[in-house]
Amino acid sequence: MNVLVCIKQVPDMESKFRVDAAGTWYDTTELAWRMNEYDEYAVEQAVRLKEQVKDADITVLSIGSDKVKETMKKALAMGCDRGAHIADDNVSGKEPCEIAGVIAEYAKEKNFDVIFTGMQSQDRGSGQVGVLVAEMLTLPAVTTIVDFVYSDGRIEVKRELEGGIKAKVAFTSPAVVTCQLGLNTPRYPTLPNIMKAKKKELLSIPIKDLLKVDARQHTDKVYFPEKKGGGLIIEGEPAELADKLIQILKEKTGVLA
Repeated sequence: MNVLVCIKQVPDMESKFRVDAAGTWYDTTELAWRMNEYDEYAVEQAVRLKEQVKDADITVLSIGSDKVKETMKKALAMGCDRGAHIADDNVSGKEPCEIAGVIAEYAKEKNFDVIFTGMQSQDRGSGQVGVLVAEMLTLPAVTTIVDFVYSDGRIEVKRELEGGIKAKVAFTSPAVVTCQLGLNTPRYPTLPNIMKAKKKELLSIPIKDLLKVDARQHTDKVYFPEKKGGGLIIEGEPAELADKLIQILKEKTGVLA
């Protein structure tokens, strides 16, 4: 069984964010970095599948500068077999369709049986990459999974829908699944496995070799939400409250005269 798991390196969400000089992303100079939380569940599920299917082989893929290799080493220490680093110093400037296109181009001739991704990234949060990869590879996609069972090429999952409703879906591989929080409990890499990860294959591929999709959209500007004034609480009997409210509307809008 051939498995691909896609991960992203994101800032620690406790970091203090600032908009960068170009005004199109956040400043990355003083941020702490970690694996995207949703992707940790994807890695864990891929490793559990490998433990179940003894001939399974897992490739972990990530796009970014050389610093993403540190996050990839965590995935290798968790149990992935090799890493595919798509080298790109400007990954933040690429839209979901471009990222998905790169992953699809890498995967198209490798015959992956299952491709795991996180449901979304914690920084961009588009939730598009996994389903776009599936579309580009003409594979079925099942999103927001919170339970995963594999047996002889057949996969049964539970999807989390709005309102906490769970929907059971069955399908056959190959397929793409996107992982929701709570799917499993991601393991902590042990020291022996961390040492073993240092010897595992981690190849870098220039993104220009895989970038075949042109962006159809771009980011003009990012900014923090404007701070607005607090609400006004008025008290009293219903008739009194109505009079006060009418007076406030007169003062604020000048519409009711």
